[in-house]
Amino acid sequence: MKELIETIVKPLVDFPDDVLVQIKEDDSKITYHLSVNKADIGKVIGKQGRVAKAIRTVVYAAGSSQQKKIFLEIGE
Repeated sequence: MKELIETIVKPLVDFPDDVLVQIKEDDSKITYHLSVNKADIGKVIGKQGRVAKAIRTVVYAAGSSQQKKIFLEIGE
């Protein structure tokens, strides 16, 4: 899943080397925290959050086979 997120996000940003995905796993959920360069945060979120929503949709669909709930947080 980490590779999927990186594959989606890296072509969108100006600083692909700054893309970092951290994983935090609990008993009932998995949280992926996406960090990008401060200058790229707007590109990842998109107008009215449309790009972020699309990324989340793909990640949630890919993780639907897992028994745990999946969350994607986007930050700097």
